[in-house]
Amino acid sequence: MSAAGTTPAAGPVSGDVAPDAGGARRSRLTPEREAEIYEAVLDELRADGYDALTMDAVAARSHASKATLYRNWQSKPRLVAAALRHYKDLVPPPADTGSLRSDLEQRFRRLEETRHGDVELAQILAAAVHRDAELQQAFLEDLVRPEVEALNSLAQKALDRGEVEADNPALDFLPHMLTGALFYRKVLQQHEPDLAYLTRFLDAVVLPALDIRGPRPNPC
Repeated sequence: MSAAGTTPAAGPVSGDVAPDAGGARRSRLTPEREAEIYEAVLDELRADGYDALTMDAVAARSHASKATLYRNWQSKPRLVAAALRHYKDLVPPPADTGSLRSDLEQRFRRLEETRHGDVELAQILAAAVHRDAELQQAFLEDLVRPEVEALNSLAQKALDRGEVEADNPALDFLPHMLTGALFYRKVLQQHEPDLAYLTRFLDAVVLPALDIRGPRPNPC
């Protein structure tokens, strides 16, 4: 549940759901149908950009009614954020490898696998996120917070394994360190944060800050 005063996470809403046998509410759309709609959203984004994307165009491309789109997602920003979240979820989440370093390396490899598609969509949506407050909120709920929660979960596993001391002040800043590295590499250096760069950053900055001994970082 979202905090008071914030936009709820994008996704099917009560206008297009039905109770199941256990009393819970579920979407009438099948997962396959939702995936088709999300793919239509991404195709429209790549073809025409965010500003030119319309619910009519998505409805026509996905062979869905516009009423169905609004009942399930309420607005264009929420539909776009939900489509991007679905796109990222197509890659299976990394497994628990037994150490924070290898857990993070797996996440970096996952990022590498989706990097090219992410870059294209990020470039399309960069300006729109700053202009559209509802899109920004939907991104926060559907994309940013889940990533932060995933990193915090990895940090908790490292704590449980005894890799990190509970009073280490850097532990709370694991998401900040990694997202900051991504931002700096992409925006300020105009280079992609590839696996080699992220691994060097992990060994030179993240692990020392957490007092975890890792391989000696490459000097380049």
